[in-house]
Amino acid sequence: MGVEMKFLGMDFGCAFGSLGDGKFPEKDCLLPLISKLLGYCIVAASTTVKLPQILKILKSQSVRGLSVMAFELELVGYTIALAYCLHKGLPFSAYGELAFLLIQAIILLAIIYYYSQPLGTKTWMKALLYCGVAPTILAGQIDPVLFEALYASQHAIFFCARVPQIWQNYSNKSTGELSFLTCLMNSAGSLVRVFTSLQEKAPTSGILASCL
Repeated sequence: MGVEMKFLGMDFGCAFGSLGDGKFPEKDCLLPLISKLLGYCIVAASTTVKLPQILKILKSQSVRGLSVMAFELELVGYTIALAYCLHKGLPFSAYGELAFLLIQAIILLAIIYYYSQPLGTKTWMKALLYCGVAPTILAGQIDPVLFEALYASQHAIFFCARVPQIWQNYSNKSTGELSFLTCLMNSAGSLVRVFTSLQEKAPTSGILASCL
């Protein structure tokens, strides 16, 4: 008889029970546990994923080679993705990194703006528009049909967020102040999130977003 051992939504009972009986835990017991553990690992790692990029800019006091549009689109994508996961009531382990990534993305974009002085009227308008609309989206206080359309658009947003930076790297024949470590952590986290999303039975659109 398995002993119930739950912690942060993870059931260790079946795994420890099987090991106690000298057996290797079965797939139906082990995969959900691994998924939860990896999910929380991603959440933990996400608290510092953009830190290398932030520190690199602060150290060089330059945003040379960085595409501002790429970081702006990324911020919009994180906002929509987090709002949707909150609205759908998914477990924190399935989306928690989005909250930390969103906070870091806001800080990073503010730093990029600071070192991109002088800022034009268009930039100020975009910043004010985001500050006005983002709280409404995060609170889920918009029409459900529009909400679904916004979430569906995040795939295009995240894809388009990568294209300007890729093109800038190619055009400059250099990555400038782009942090390799941040890009590597983003890639690794996305790969792991595909697995955890499948185990958590997240919406297909969410899995597609991680793949993209």
